[in-house]
Amino acid sequence: MTPSSKADKKAVIDIAAWMFNIVTSVGIIIVNKALMATYGFTFATTLTGLHFVTTTLMTIVLRWLGYIQPSHLPISDLLKFVLFANFSIVGMNVSLMWNSVGFYQIAKLSMIPVSCLLEVAFDKIRYSRDTKLSILIVLLGVAVCTVTDVSVNTKGFVAAVIAVWSTALQQYYVHHLQRKYQLSSFNLLGHTAPIQAGSLLLAGPFVDYWLTSKRVDAFKYDTASLLFLFLSCTIAIGTNLSQFICIGRFTAVTFQVLGHMKTILVLTLGFIFFGKEGLNLHVVLGMIIAILGMIWYGNASSKPGGKERRSYSLPKTSQPKKDSLLETSDTDEKV
Repeated sequence: MTPSSKADKKAVIDIAAWMFNIVTSVGIIIVNKALMATYGFTFATTLTGLHFVTTTLMTIVLRWLGYIQPSHLPISDLLKFVLFANFSIVGMNVSLMWNSVGFYQIAKLSMIPVSCLLEVAFDKIRYSRDTKLSILIVLLGVAVCTVTDVSVNTKGFVAAVIAVWSTALQQYYVHHLQRKYQLSSFNLLGHTAPIQAGSLLLAGPFVDYWLTSKRVDAFKYDTASLLFLFLSCTIAIGTNLSQFICIGRFTAVTFQVLGHMKTILVLTLGFIFFGKEGLNLHVVLGMIIAILGMIWYGNASSKPGGKERRSYSLPKTSQPKKDSLLETSDTDEKV
Protein backbone atom coordinates (compact mmCIF):
# COMPACT_ATOMS: atom_id res chain seq x y z
CA MET A 1 0.00 0.00 0.00
CA THR A 2 1.42 3.39 -1.03
CA PRO A 3 1.92 6.10 1.66
CA SER A 4 -0.81 8.27 0.12
CA SER A 5 -3.39 5.48 0.04
CA LYS A 6 -2.45 4.50 3.59
CA ALA A 7 -2.94 8.11 4.71
CA ASP A 8 -6.28 8.30 2.89
CA LYS A 9 -7.46 5.08 4.55
CA LYS A 10 -6.41 6.37 7.97
CA ALA A 11 -8.24 9.66 7.36
CA VAL A 12 -11.44 7.82 6.40
CA ILE A 13 -11.26 5.61 9.50
CA ASP A 14 -10.51 8.65 11.70
CA ILE A 15 -13.60 10.44 10.39
CA ALA A 16 -15.71 7.30 10.84
CA ALA A 17 -14.50 6.97 14.45
CA TRP A 18 -15.37 10.59 15.22
CA MET A 19 -18.79 10.34 13.59
CA PHE A 20 -19.46 7.15 15.55
CA ASN A 21 -18.57 8.95 18.78
CA ILE A 22 -20.58 12.09 17.96
CA VAL A 23 -23.73 10.18 16.95
CA THR A 24 -23.70 7.88 19.98
CA SER A 25 -22.77 10.67 22.44
CA VAL A 26 -25.46 13.05 21.24
CA GLY A 27 -27.96 10.19 21.08
CA ILE A 28 -27.34 9.11 24.66
CA ILE A 29 -27.61 12.73 25.88
CA ILE A 30 -31.03 13.08 24.26
CA VAL A 31 -32.27 9.71 25.57
CA ASN A 32 -30.93 10.32 29.10
CA LYS A 33 -32.47 13.79 29.14
CA ALA A 34 -35.86 12.26 28.36
CA LEU A 35 -35.31 9.44 30.88
CA MET A 36 -34.38 11.82 33.71
CA ALA A 37 -36.47 14.91 32.97
CA THR A 38 -39.62 13.28 31.62
CA TYR A 39 -39.75 10.03 33.57
CA GLY A 40 -37.86 11.08 36.70
CA PHE A 41 -35.13 8.41 36.61
CA THR A 42 -32.46 10.59 38.26
CA PHE A 43 -30.13 7.77 39.35
CA ALA A 44 -27.15 8.72 37.19
CA THR A 45 -24.51 6.58 38.89
CA THR A 46 -26.65 3.44 38.83
CA LEU A 47 -27.55 4.16 35.21
CA THR A 48 -23.84 4.30 34.33
CA GLY A 49 -23.38 0.94 36.04
CA LEU A 50 -26.13 -0.49 33.84
CA HIS A 51 -24.38 1.01 30.81
CA PHE A 52 -21.25 -0.96 31.66
CA VAL A 53 -23.32 -4.13 32.17
CA THR A 54 -24.52 -3.99 28.56
CA THR A 55 -20.99 -3.07 27.42
CA THR A 56 -19.67 -6.12 29.28
CA LEU A 57 -22.25 -8.32 27.55
CA MET A 58 -21.09 -6.91 24.21
CA THR A 59 -17.44 -7.79 24.96
CA ILE A 60 -18.47 -11.33 26.00
CA VAL A 61 -20.29 -11.83 22.69
CA LEU A 62 -17.35 -10.42 20.70
CA ARG A 63 -14.91 -12.66 22.58
CA TRP A 64 -17.12 -15.66 21.79
CA LEU A 65 -17.15 -14.63 18.11
CA GLY A 66 -13.36 -14.34 18.09
CA TYR A 67 -13.06 -10.56 17.69
CA ILE A 68 -11.40 -10.19 21.09
CA GLN A 69 -8.24 -12.20 21.54
CA PRO A 70 -6.75 -13.12 24.93
CA SER A 71 -4.66 -10.24 26.27
CA HIS A 72 -2.95 -9.21 29.47
CA LEU A 73 -3.55 -6.13 31.62
CA PRO A 74 -1.84 -6.09 35.05
CA ILE A 75 -4.29 -5.90 37.94
CA SER A 76 -2.54 -2.79 39.30
CA ASP A 77 -3.14 -0.87 36.06
CA LEU A 78 -6.69 -2.18 35.84
CA LEU A 79 -7.53 -1.06 39.38
CA LYS A 80 -5.97 2.38 38.83
CA PHE A 81 -8.00 2.86 35.68
CA VAL A 82 -11.27 1.78 37.35
CA LEU A 83 -10.52 4.05 40.34
CA PHE A 84 -9.99 7.08 38.08
CA ALA A 85 -13.02 6.23 35.93
CA ASN A 86 -15.40 5.76 38.87
CA PHE A 87 -14.17 8.90 40.64
CA SER A 88 -14.76 10.73 37.35
CA ILE A 89 -18.38 9.56 37.14
CA VAL A 90 -19.24 10.27 40.78
CA GLY A 91 -17.20 13.49 40.81
CA MET A 92 -19.01 14.90 37.80
CA ASN A 93 -22.41 14.11 39.29
CA VAL A 94 -21.49 15.67 42.65
CA SER A 95 -19.89 18.70 40.95
CA LEU A 96 -23.08 19.33 38.97
CA MET A 97 -25.16 19.11 42.14
CA TRP A 98 -22.97 21.35 44.33
CA ASN A 99 -21.92 23.98 41.77
CA SER A 100 -23.70 26.46 39.55
CA VAL A 101 -24.06 25.42 35.91
CA GLY A 102 -21.56 28.12 34.93
CA PHE A 103 -18.82 26.87 37.25
CA TYR A 104 -19.56 23.27 36.23
CA GLN A 105 -18.94 24.24 32.59
CA ILE A 106 -15.71 26.03 33.53
CA ALA A 107 -14.57 22.89 35.34
CA LYS A 108 -15.28 20.81 32.22
CA LEU A 109 -13.30 23.25 30.09
CA SER A 110 -10.33 22.98 32.44
CA MET A 111 -9.95 19.30 31.50
CA ILE A 112 -8.09 20.31 28.33
CA PRO A 113 -5.25 22.16 30.14
CA VAL A 114 -5.03 19.32 32.68
CA SER A 115 -4.87 16.73 29.88
CA CYS A 116 -2.15 18.81 28.18
CA LEU A 117 -0.19 18.84 31.44
CA LEU A 118 -0.44 15.06 31.75
CA GLU A 119 0.78 14.53 28.19
CA VAL A 120 3.68 16.95 28.66
CA ALA A 121 4.67 15.37 31.98
CA PHE A 122 4.32 11.68 31.14
CA ASP A 123 4.50 11.40 27.33
CA LYS A 124 6.94 14.26 26.69
CA ILE A 125 4.54 15.86 24.21
CA ARG A 126 5.62 19.19 22.73
CA TYR A 127 2.95 21.62 21.48
CA SER A 128 3.61 24.35 18.92
CA ARG A 129 2.49 27.92 19.54
CA ASP A 130 -0.35 27.62 17.00
CA THR A 131 -1.62 24.43 18.64
CA LYS A 132 -1.68 26.12 22.05
CA LEU A 133 -3.45 29.20 20.67
CA SER A 134 -6.04 27.07 18.85
CA ILE A 135 -6.86 25.26 22.11
CA LEU A 136 -7.36 28.62 23.83
CA ILE A 137 -9.70 29.72 21.02
CA VAL A 138 -11.79 26.55 21.44
CA LEU A 139 -11.99 27.11 25.21
CA LEU A 140 -13.00 30.73 24.68
CA GLY A 141 -15.71 29.86 22.20
CA VAL A 142 -17.26 27.10 24.32
CA ALA A 143 -17.07 29.34 27.41
CA VAL A 144 -18.96 32.10 25.60
CA CYS A 145 -21.63 29.54 24.58
CA THR A 146 -22.14 27.77 27.88
CA VAL A 147 -20.89 29.77 30.88
CA THR A 148 -23.55 31.99 32.42
CA ASP A 149 -23.88 32.33 36.17
CA VAL A 150 -20.70 31.48 38.08
CA SER A 151 -20.75 30.94 41.82
CA VAL A 152 -18.19 28.95 43.80
CA ASN A 153 -18.31 27.26 47.20
CA THR A 154 -15.66 25.21 48.99
CA LYS A 155 -17.20 21.75 48.72
CA GLY A 156 -18.25 22.38 45.11
CA PHE A 157 -14.73 23.48 44.22
CA VAL A 158 -13.24 20.33 45.81
CA ALA A 159 -15.74 18.14 43.93
CA ALA A 160 -14.87 19.90 40.66
CA VAL A 161 -11.12 19.43 41.20
CA ILE A 162 -11.60 15.70 41.88
CA ALA A 163 -13.89 15.36 38.85
CA VAL A 164 -11.52 17.19 36.48
CA TRP A 165 -8.35 15.37 37.51
CA SER A 166 -9.94 11.92 37.66
CA THR A 167 -11.55 12.40 34.23
CA ALA A 168 -8.30 13.63 32.71
CA LEU A 169 -6.39 10.72 34.23
CA GLN A 170 -9.00 8.20 33.06
CA GLN A 171 -8.84 9.50 29.48
CA TYR A 172 -5.04 9.64 29.56
CA TYR A 173 -4.96 6.04 30.80
CA VAL A 174 -7.17 4.86 27.92
CA HIS A 175 -4.54 6.02 25.43
CA HIS A 176 -1.59 4.99 27.65
CA LEU A 177 -2.78 1.43 28.28
CA GLN A 178 -3.64 0.79 24.64
CA ARG A 179 -0.16 1.86 23.58
CA LYS A 180 1.74 0.25 26.43
CA TYR A 181 0.12 -3.19 26.19
CA GLN A 182 -0.89 -3.05 22.50
CA LEU A 183 -4.56 -3.46 23.37
CA SER A 184 -7.38 -2.77 20.96
CA SER A 185 -10.43 -0.81 22.11
CA PHE A 186 -12.36 -4.08 22.40
CA ASN A 187 -9.59 -5.67 24.45
CA LEU A 188 -9.38 -2.76 26.89
CA LEU A 189 -13.14 -2.59 27.31
CA GLY A 190 -13.17 -6.35 27.90
CA HIS A 191 -10.82 -5.83 30.86
CA THR A 192 -12.36 -2.68 32.37
CA ALA A 193 -16.12 -2.87 31.72
CA PRO A 194 -16.92 -5.83 34.05
CA ILE A 195 -15.08 -4.24 37.01
CA GLN A 196 -16.74 -0.88 36.42
CA ALA A 197 -20.16 -2.50 36.05
CA GLY A 198 -19.82 -4.41 39.33
CA SER A 199 -18.37 -1.53 41.35
CA LEU A 200 -20.87 1.06 40.08
CA LEU A 201 -23.88 -1.20 40.61
CA LEU A 202 -22.73 -1.84 44.18
CA ALA A 203 -22.00 1.80 45.02
CA GLY A 204 -24.47 3.47 42.63
CA PRO A 205 -27.71 3.13 44.63
CA PHE A 206 -26.02 4.56 47.74
CA VAL A 207 -24.39 7.44 45.86
CA ASP A 208 -27.66 8.24 44.08
CA TYR A 209 -29.60 8.18 47.35
CA TRP A 210 -27.02 10.59 48.82
CA LEU A 211 -27.38 12.91 45.82
CA THR A 212 -31.15 12.74 45.28
CA SER A 213 -32.65 11.39 48.54
CA LYS A 214 -34.46 8.84 46.38
CA ARG A 215 -34.11 5.06 46.23
CA VAL A 216 -33.64 3.38 42.87
CA ASP A 217 -35.55 0.31 44.05
CA ALA A 218 -38.55 2.50 44.93
CA PHE A 219 -38.76 4.03 41.44
CA LYS A 220 -42.08 3.36 39.69
CA TYR A 221 -40.99 1.55 36.54
CA ASP A 222 -43.39 1.48 33.59
CA THR A 223 -43.18 0.42 29.96
CA ALA A 224 -42.07 3.84 28.67
CA SER A 225 -39.33 4.34 31.29
CA LEU A 226 -38.06 0.79 30.75
CA LEU A 227 -37.95 1.40 26.99
CA PHE A 228 -35.85 4.54 27.44
CA LEU A 229 -33.68 2.71 29.96
CA PHE A 230 -33.09 -0.04 27.39
CA LEU A 231 -32.30 2.54 24.68
CA SER A 232 -29.85 4.32 26.97
CA CYS A 233 -28.01 1.10 27.81
CA THR A 234 -27.91 0.05 24.15
CA ILE A 235 -26.53 3.38 22.90
CA ALA A 236 -24.02 3.37 25.78
CA ILE A 237 -22.28 0.38 24.18
CA GLY A 238 -21.41 2.55 21.19
CA THR A 239 -20.55 5.55 23.38
CA ASN A 240 -18.10 3.59 25.53
CA LEU A 241 -16.54 1.81 22.56
CA SER A 242 -16.23 4.96 20.44
CA GLN A 243 -14.55 6.84 23.30
CA PHE A 244 -11.91 4.13 23.60
CA ILE A 245 -11.45 4.02 19.82
CA CYS A 246 -11.05 7.80 19.49
CA ILE A 247 -8.69 8.26 22.45
CA GLY A 248 -6.71 5.21 21.34
CA ARG A 249 -6.32 6.56 17.80
CA PHE A 250 -5.60 10.13 18.88
CA THR A 251 -4.94 11.44 22.42
CA ALA A 252 -7.01 12.60 25.38
CA VAL A 253 -6.34 16.25 24.46
CA THR A 254 -7.53 15.84 20.87
CA PHE A 255 -10.56 13.91 22.14
CA GLN A 256 -11.38 16.81 24.51
CA VAL A 257 -10.85 19.54 21.90
CA LEU A 258 -12.88 17.93 19.12
CA GLY A 259 -15.30 16.60 21.73
CA HIS A 260 -16.54 20.15 22.25
CA MET A 261 -18.06 19.85 18.79
CA LYS A 262 -20.63 17.65 20.54
CA THR A 263 -21.38 20.52 22.93
CA ILE A 264 -22.02 22.83 19.97
CA LEU A 265 -24.14 20.17 18.25
CA VAL A 266 -26.23 19.51 21.38
CA LEU A 267 -26.85 23.25 21.80
CA THR A 268 -27.87 23.55 18.14
CA LEU A 269 -30.22 20.55 18.30
CA GLY A 270 -31.69 21.90 21.52
CA PHE A 271 -32.54 25.20 19.83
CA ILE A 272 -33.99 23.37 16.82
CA PHE A 273 -36.17 20.85 18.69
CA PHE A 274 -36.88 22.58 22.02
CA GLY A 275 -37.29 26.21 20.97
CA LYS A 276 -35.00 29.19 20.58
CA GLU A 277 -35.11 30.29 24.21
CA GLY A 278 -31.55 31.19 25.23
CA LEU A 279 -30.40 31.61 21.62
CA ASN A 280 -28.80 35.04 21.28
CA LEU A 281 -25.90 36.79 19.60
CA HIS A 282 -23.23 35.84 22.12
CA VAL A 283 -24.20 32.13 21.95
CA VAL A 284 -23.98 32.17 18.14
CA LEU A 285 -20.68 34.06 18.33
CA GLY A 286 -19.32 31.50 20.81
CA MET A 287 -20.28 28.64 18.50
CA ILE A 288 -18.51 30.28 15.56
CA ILE A 289 -15.37 30.96 17.64
CA ALA A 290 -15.29 27.36 18.93
CA ILE A 291 -15.72 25.84 15.47
CA LEU A 292 -12.97 28.07 14.02
CA GLY A 293 -10.73 27.04 16.93
CA MET A 294 -11.36 23.34 16.23
CA ILE A 295 -10.52 23.80 12.55
CA TRP A 296 -7.34 25.67 13.51
CA TYR A 297 -6.42 22.95 16.04
CA GLY A 298 -6.83 20.21 13.43
CA ASN A 299 -4.64 22.10 11.00
CA ALA A 300 -2.01 23.21 13.54
CA SER A 301 -1.63 19.84 15.28
CA SER A 302 -1.27 17.99 11.97
CA LYS A 303 1.67 20.12 10.81
CA PRO A 304 5.25 19.01 11.50
CA GLY A 305 6.11 20.12 15.01
CA GLY A 306 2.48 20.91 15.82
CA LYS A 307 2.18 18.16 18.39
CA GLU A 308 5.01 15.65 18.69
CA ARG A 309 6.63 13.34 21.17
CA ARG A 310 10.18 14.22 22.13
CA SER A 311 11.00 10.58 22.79
CA TYR A 312 8.75 7.61 23.28
CA SER A 313 9.53 3.92 22.97
CA LEU A 314 6.87 1.26 22.90
CA PRO A 315 7.33 -1.84 25.02
CA LYS A 316 8.02 -4.98 23.04
CA THR A 317 4.88 -6.98 23.48
CA SER A 318 2.97 -9.27 21.20
CA GLN A 319 0.82 -7.60 18.56
CA PRO A 320 -2.96 -8.06 18.73
CA LYS A 321 -4.12 -10.75 16.37
CA LYS A 322 -7.68 -9.95 15.37
CA ASP A 323 -8.84 -6.50 16.33
CA SER A 324 -11.55 -4.06 15.43
CA LEU A 325 -11.86 -2.74 11.92
CA LEU A 326 -11.26 0.71 13.40
CA GLU A 327 -7.84 -0.24 14.83
CA THR A 328 -4.53 0.45 13.10
CA SER A 329 -0.94 -0.25 14.00
CA ASP A 330 0.44 3.23 13.39
CA THR A 331 3.13 4.09 15.95
CA ASP A 332 4.48 7.27 14.38
CA GLU A 333 6.19 9.85 16.58
CA LYS A 334 3.61 12.35 15.38
CA VAL A 335 0.51 12.38 17.58
